[in-house]
Amino acid sequence: MMIRVLGKGITAQAVKDSFDDVVLYDDSDFENYDLNSNDITIVSPGIPPNNEMVLKSKNIQSDYDLLADEMPFSIWISGTNGKTTTTQMIQHLLKDKGSLCGGNIGTAVSLLDKEAPIWILETSSFTFHYIEKAKPNLYILLPISEDHISWHGSFEEYKKAKLKPLDMMCEGEIAIIPEEFKDYPSSAYKITYKNSDDLCKVFDINKEKIKFNEPFLLDSILALASKKIIFDEVDYKNINTFTIDEHKVEEFKDKDNRLWVNDSKATNVDATINALNPYLDKKIYLVVGGDDKGVNIEPLFEYIKDLNIEIFAIGTNYERVISYCKKYNITYFESKFLKESVKNIHLKHTSNSVAILSPAASSLDQFSSYAERGKEFKDLVFNLSFI
Repeated sequence: MMIRVLGKGITAQAVKDSFDDVVLYDDSDFENYDLNSNDITIVSPGIPPNNEMVLKSKNIQSDYDLLADEMPFSIWISGTNGKTTTTQMIQHLLKDKGSLCGGNIGTAVSLLDKEAPIWILETSSFTFHYIEKAKPNLYILLPISEDHISWHGSFEEYKKAKLKPLDMMCEGEIAIIPEEFKDYPSSAYKITYKNSDDLCKVFDINKEKIKFNEPFLLDSILALASKKIIFDEVDYKNINTFTIDEHKVEEFKDKDNRLWVNDSKATNVDATINALNPYLDKKIYLVVGGDDKGVNIEPLFEYIKDLNIEIFAIGTNYERVISYCKKYNITYFESKFLKESVKNIHLKHTSNSVAILSPAASSLDQFSSYAERGKEFKDLVFNLSFI
């Protein structure tokens, strides 16, 4: 049977390279698409469910479903924030066991070696939406907060997608999930948690032996828990050799020894709140704004209203940012662009304050990626002579 793929990006090309008789479609050539065909139709994860191609297709699946019968023991990691770091940490701990890492980061699942003993897959809510039969053997779900509302249509649909693996999992398989979902029905054995301390109790992990602080402490504990579940080992030595990627609560100092934090990867409210937590005792200069993907950003301003903080609003949603600053009586500056924010912060920043880029929004309104946004932020700080 032919495999049809909606989309022509990385996922689609990986399917075409891995299977015979694959045809790719996008909006430009959808007119050649047989609307009555029952051929397997794989939807690239970036294509939302309200897309015309999706609405007019039958037998829709995810690329994961093509591998459901051949997938080795697999650990799936999802959640709103921290899933990339948790995935990388688990791979760091299990690579000596022959594990491979892929999915939403690294190698597309269609290209992973099926002879490997373990797959570690970062998996998005977009992929989950289209999955029909594939499932993990161990599912790790980090906390969920409002995100990708414009894609899913509502927060409830977003949560529903994140919980979907529990529908397919079997007896003997394990899911580590936030406590708020403890009553969600599943044949899997559920381990629930409110915070890092809960997980430390369940898995007998001593967090004093871990070098990371929040928000990375939870990620590291979940990684340690994964190895303990599979190999009955708490690997403090290796977890402490892991290096966090740049653009994630990345601290650096300028030529005047002032503290700056590049948290460009914070594309939602919850990520920004987590990034602020270590600095609540300081004067904070916070750069916020971008494409907020239709989510409710007001909880951020409810959280920061009593902090010693000033906001520098950038991006296409800067007017929304300013409106909430006014509502909660928070000092703000209408910077609109990152360069103006750094310039204005530079005039105020001292050795006792902290300047943070943690936008609570996507970068795609003004940048090609969060990485480009973070790089520009650091370049501006290291080249303050532009002022």
